Amino acid sequence: MKKLFKIILNTIPRPLLIRLSYVARPVLAFFLRGNTFTDPIDGKGFRNFLPYGYGNQRNNVLSPSTLSLERHRLLWLYLKAETDFFSAEKSVLHFAPEQCFLNRFKKLKHINYTTTDLESPIADVKADICDLPFEDDSYDVILCNHVLEHIPDDTKAMQELFRVLKPGGYGVFQIPQDLSRAETFEDNTITDRKERAKIFGQYDHVRVYGRDYFDKLRSIGFKVEEVDYTAKLSEADVTKYCLANGEIIPVVFK
Repeated sequence: MKKLFKIILNTIPRPLLIRLSYVARPVLAFFLRGNTFTDPIDGKGFRNFLPYGYGNQRNNVLSPSTLSLERHRLLWLYLKAETDFFSAEKSVLHFAPEQCFLNRFKKLKHINYTTTDLESPIADVKADICDLPFEDDSYDVILCNHVLEHIPDDTKAMQELFRVLKPGGYGVFQIPQDLSRAETFEDNTITDRKERAKIFGQYDHVRVYGRDYFDKLRSIGFKVEEVDYTAKLSEADVTKYCLANGEIIPVVFK
């Protein structure tokens, strides 16, 4: 039965799996409950996490309870342990708010929390990241994760992020990144969706960021810390929380 369930999960297309997961999340969480792995966002334990990904699915990465991925759990652990995000009064701007964070961040009484996205119906403010409707120096914290790889003019987007961040503020701008690649790669002549998904990871990504991503942020004016937070955790915790060992968190300051 367990083997059959795993086979079914690994053959369901990713978009359908996500939709089914939102509907059937309590059932999945109940079925997979255990103590081998833990989602640090809600503290629940599971025998397995779910598979996830375009094309080549990654096994054991999607939490059955919060639907968080490796990057979400890593960010949560970092914010909890290394920042005052969960305790200090802050104005926070969150782009394309992830479902695993949205309601939890909304409940934090000490932060003035604004969400924004060009298309998402759950965002507070509908806005183009390249032309934001916010005043200069408006926010103490900006979360903009897995957004910039979708933006054709990411230079303009970074400039807008710099503009609305308060002096002394910080941001986290996670992106899918190939750390083996020195330079970012993009090619607008590739228009076939399957080919774009193969090359860029998703059909709607416009580039694959390399190690030069950090220097591009610095060229905009940000001070950048390339945080390998998994290096501060034990191997047991990296495994327990189903993290991607060596994933870099780009933390920027103004």
